[in-house]
Amino acid sequence: MARVVVVGAGAAGLAVAMRLARQRHEVLVLEAAEEVGGKLGWVEHDGFGFDTGPSLVTLPAVYRDLFLKTGKKLEACVDLVPLDVACRYRFADGTRVDVPTGSRGALRRALDEALGEGAGAQWLALLERGSRIWDLSRGPFLTSPLRGLRTLLPLARRREDLRTIAPLTSLRGLGEQLLEHPSLRMVLDRYATYSGSDPRRAPAALASTAFVEHAFGSWYVRGGLRRLVVAMAERVEALGGEIRCGAPVEEVLVRGGRAAGVRLTDGEEVAADVVVMAGDAAALYGVGTGGRALLPPGRARRRGAARLRRTEPSASGFVLLLALEGRTPDLQHHTVLFPADYDAEFDALSGTGRSRGAPAPVEDPTVYISAPDDPATRPDEDSEAWFVLVNAPRHRPGAPREGVDWDAVEDDGTPLAERYADHVLDVMAARGLDVRDRVRWRGVRTPADLERLTGSVGGSIYGSSSNGARAAFLRPSNETELAGLYCVGGSSHPGGGLPLVGLSAEIVAGLVGRA
Repeated sequence: MARVVVVGAGAAGLAVAMRLARQRHEVLVLEAAEEVGGKLGWVEHDGFGFDTGPSLVTLPAVYRDLFLKTGKKLEACVDLVPLDVACRYRFADGTRVDVPTGSRGALRRALDEALGEGAGAQWLALLERGSRIWDLSRGPFLTSPLRGLRTLLPLARRREDLRTIAPLTSLRGLGEQLLEHPSLRMVLDRYATYSGSDPRRAPAALASTAFVEHAFGSWYVRGGLRRLVVAMAERVEALGGEIRCGAPVEEVLVRGGRAAGVRLTDGEEVAADVVVMAGDAAALYGVGTGGRALLPPGRARRRGAARLRRTEPSASGFVLLLALEGRTPDLQHHTVLFPADYDAEFDALSGTGRSRGAPAPVEDPTVYISAPDDPATRPDEDSEAWFVLVNAPRHRPGAPREGVDWDAVEDDGTPLAERYADHVLDVMAARGLDVRDRVRWRGVRTPADLERLTGSVGGSIYGSSSNGARAAFLRPSNETELAGLYCVGGSSHPGGGLPLVGLSAEIVAGLVGRA
């Protein structure tokens, strides 16, 4: 039995703590914030409640397996309900389509009715390709430790398998091959943003995400997804683990060539045989942090930082929390309002193309709205709680070629964040969802706030992006160069999002168990 310290009580940290506690290790989870959750946060205001991170669960089997293998059924801990409609897409020309879950026949009919005959068949062909990519990549890549480009070797033995994954084809390129309708291409492009990436550079393999979303459904946790992390924390403690909030870690201790515990910012040292970093790997290695790093100087830090510098950080997000008066007729749980020019958005996020040299807040952004019909999120029946997200450049004060200073104040004294919040509301109004006269209260969260609240460097939601054919293989591996030190979660292998961080936790628990 090992003494294990897990740094961070987000979904990844709690998931690996559950598995390790079940293995009878002595587990201590240290969280800098005053409550668990990490990016799966929750905000309350005058009876309104808002999830501030993920708003649905896809691939629920990952969490069913997690709970079942740690002694309890998931549905005994949270009220998990399926959505009939995964998302409503609204396009700049006024077209809209509700994408049903589960039935391929219903999906084909919905797309044909909204976009014209043949649109459904095109999307089903895309899903079939995504299904094959999922089957090929799940075992050797998503559920196994990262072994660099060697991960592809089993696939390279069969040319047909390699052609299916198409490692040198972008997600945009795959859409151009399989989808004739421009609106369908736009929907496919959006799956790159699930990892804070650009579809023009992200790999075609991300088409598997579209398949997973349709095949396994979209699920909501009544009371908000924060109930999931609360249930996870309860399982950690029921299994004998300990969680300490308000305990920020300053340094990973190294003795005898291996991880030996951590030092907190108040000077307390906690000894351990194993340290699992469940926060941003960039903070561990000191990349983009002005030289500050949790890992002391040495070969492990040097090698890890060098590898991470070869990746491109993911984009961030700008969030509005809207407490609204009244109810919106025919409102879906999820709505996406697309712009007329999607490429202009990706240019602004990366400082390329028409925005060459300087990332900037997106002038005409895609707007994502989560509005669960859940009494737990509102004070009365004549109100709504909306989570509104737009893609945004990272917070990089003093480095305008890398991002935006989201704490900036404009010449007239208006904070940039407030001006941009007004702009997002204006964009929503122009696209047919005008709620400006219904706002009881609004909360604003910028990439700078995300960095302060979660420790994500620059507010990069997913750590490194999936931009480039080699990006997935440069992502920080779960087993580091330092014995006894592991990385888990969205900034490490296999990537961000609730399903992948759950798989990351399973990989790390297996590595620790075999050590």
